Amino acid sequence: MHRREFLEVAIVAPLAPRKENLPPPAASVANTVLGPLDPNLLGSTLMHEHVLVDFIGADKVSTSRYNLDEVYTKALPHLKQLYLVGGRTLVECTPAYIGRNPSLLASLSKVAGLNVVTNTGYYGAAEDKFVPKHAYQEPAEQLAKRWIQEFEAGIEGSGIRPGIIKVGVDPGKLSEIDAKLVWAAALTHLKTGLTIASHTGDGVAAMQQLALLEKAGVRGDAFIWVHAQNESQLELHLHAAQKGCWVEFDGIGESSLDTHVKLVRNMAKRGLLGQTLVSQDSGWYHVGEPNGGEYRGYSFLHSHFLPELLKQGFSEADLQTLMVENPKRVLTLRVRASD
Repeated sequence: MHRREFLEVAIVAPLAPRKENLPPPAASVANTVLGPLDPNLLGSTLMHEHVLVDFIGADKVSTSRYNLDEVYTKALPHLKQLYLVGGRTLVECTPAYIGRNPSLLASLSKVAGLNVVTNTGYYGAAEDKFVPKHAYQEPAEQLAKRWIQEFEAGIEGSGIRPGIIKVGVDPGKLSEIDAKLVWAAALTHLKTGLTIASHTGDGVAAMQQLALLEKAGVRGDAFIWVHAQNESQLELHLHAAQKGCWVEFDGIGESSLDTHVKLVRNMAKRGLLGQTLVSQDSGWYHVGEPNGGEYRGYSFLHSHFLPELLKQGFSEADLQTLMVENPKRVLTLRVRASD
């Protein structure tokens, strides 16, 4: 198959018609904002993107701070463009208390023709600005119950179920609250099979999270090290992947193209492409800025990064692994408990 044929066909899976928000069947599924989906239909997947964010803080965030129609109008063309360049699934990683809005995502998913995945969990990075007060008072078990409830009954009455767990931790040694969030994520995974995606400040924090998950009885392949490109010690990427961890290089853009190619090549040379994820961390409508500020589109990875990988010697099968097979394994609901 020629390169153009691959980019246009091989990593594209059609959207399947399905009823919304029904209980998932017994077979393996991935949760999208329009309901459970056969993971084989996810197609080419961006694992870390945003549509809307509000950085005002957990105590002030509210849907009353923005015009929903304005957000919809601004985001939709970028999502449609992603479909045109070959994208079929977008994982929207904005957590609760930073602007998560599953109903908005469902509306956009229907019109753009994209599968969209949302999340449960709390974000402990940025010095805990986005952690709600009750998270400090409640034990990890109670936080996990909240997140499991979203998985079982839907988010905030919407009927929309999360497809991943999203948490975040600051660099270095885990703080008490960050460790609690990770432990709650582990408990939630063991009950739901949702993969844990953690905004991770550096390699020290990544290694501590993996150790904590191991203590909780959760395998490394239930965990995504988000923003791994920010860790300069490449051997830590390899060490994490060897423990089963998903190593995610996001933030891909024009200025970082060469760096990200090198990072992916380093994983591939060690036989660890099967533990590698890529995305752009693009978007988004920024609440508080005029008309949402500058919106960075989602098409660069498909239109520039993937062709560059092919030029650098990666095969079409490698791209299939990176964009289709790896995300499919991540998003398929499956408990990964250690023996």
